[in-house]
Amino acid sequence: MKLSELLNGIEYTLEKGSADNEINDLVYDSRNVKPGDVFVCLKGFNVDAHKFAASAVENGAKAVVLSDPLELDCETVVKVDDTRAALAVLSANFFGNPAKELISIAITGTKGKTTTAAMIKSILGAAGIKTGTIGTLGVVIGDEIHKTNNTTPESFEIQQALRKMIDEGCKAFVIEASSLGLKWHRTDAVFYDYGVFTNFSDDHIGEAEHATMEEYLACKKLLFKQCRLGLLNRDSQVFDSVATDADCPIETFGFDESCDVYASNGELTRRPGFLGVSFDVNGYDNYRVNVGAPGKFNIYNALAAIAVCRHCGADKAAICKGLEDFKVKGRVEPVQVSDRFTLLIDYAHNALSMENVLSTLRKYEPNRLITLFGAGGNRPKVRRFEMGETSGRLSDLSVITEDNSRFEDVNDILDDIETGLAKTDGKFVRIPNRKDAIRYCIRNAQDGDIIVLAGKGHEDYQEIKGVKYHMDERELIAEILAEE
Repeated sequence: MKLSELLNGIEYTLEKGSADNEINDLVYDSRNVKPGDVFVCLKGFNVDAHKFAASAVENGAKAVVLSDPLELDCETVVKVDDTRAALAVLSANFFGNPAKELISIAITGTKGKTTTAAMIKSILGAAGIKTGTIGTLGVVIGDEIHKTNNTTPESFEIQQALRKMIDEGCKAFVIEASSLGLKWHRTDAVFYDYGVFTNFSDDHIGEAEHATMEEYLACKKLLFKQCRLGLLNRDSQVFDSVATDADCPIETFGFDESCDVYASNGELTRRPGFLGVSFDVNGYDNYRVNVGAPGKFNIYNALAAIAVCRHCGADKAAICKGLEDFKVKGRVEPVQVSDRFTLLIDYAHNALSMENVLSTLRKYEPNRLITLFGAGGNRPKVRRFEMGETSGRLSDLSVITEDNSRFEDVNDILDDIETGLAKTDGKFVRIPNRKDAIRYCIRNAQDGDIIVLAGKGHEDYQEIKGVKYHMDERELIAEILAEE
């Protein structure tokens, strides 16, 4: 591919050389440069790749794209205003603008992005529309998960993933558009068919993220300047601000009858192996849905998914099936073990997330709420105290065990958790080996119990003494059942 084709759609100045060069690959990490590649100098909070441009040239880069002036012994030098914005367009051109061949859906908001993306994928799948997702869990195509470093990966990885989705038969994709992904232009070069706003609350404020809540919200709003239709939570306290600044038509979802899609008669539902919510869908149509995720807050996530999918060719039957069957790996994920009790896997790995999950499950009035958890090594001890106190207060039984102990002794970590548990009247047992702890929970479960395996979630490893060993709780459960 010629460099001029990659640069299509970008305002640039040719500082040196020719744009007619043939380019082999597009690279933004100087360590990966090979002869004939174009190197893009990305600026991050901690690292400015302009410092490595000379090294990239030494490795054979034929062209360098930069925003700061540099003296380089390179065949071609291209100057742009913002290399991150340029990388998005370069990447889209490099992979043949794959988003144009897919139904494109982007979700932003503080909470609910991962769950809403999974709901949309499930609904569209039920409608016969194979859908890939990009987000917290990585790039998900079918049952395959390709891990990424960020909720919203770099634009090159996004465009690469979209091309792979097309190659594997996808007709749609959903991306979690984080505020930082929007701020750093990772989601650029795609004009999304649908943009979704879930909610907004205090998060991501800090030196390396957003200076203020105002800046945080402003970054969220950027999505609605690059989509054809915005679907917004009408009940959010920032709805008016988001809607006013949007450059696209707006539709709404929520509980108010003025919304385009709204919910009524919401209730918690429970049956063997199933915890969820049900509600009536109103607005463009009227029907009732069962959602396979606990907590009434998931009504909002389901409404967001419905609001999108009704525009994508999903009928009522597909919406109902998709919402009832969907799962998010490691997020209150049910694992079928017995009709007598419910076993869930969840990523809750700090006191706040445990508080949210356990408080939600308490509302289902289990016979007993049993929480299995550990704590990460080489992390502040206060987290362990807080987790122990939270579980002791909200669980009928805490089963404390190993997590990623890293370079610490697991028993030292469990001692700290016990310090937090001692502040409560909660019962607990201590079983350092995680598989043994899971076996204990299954063998001693009573009718109507809810058991939560907290902390690992979607992770498939255990880190001990600097080594990551394969460990997937789903596999451990299967092994335990096979041994019984």
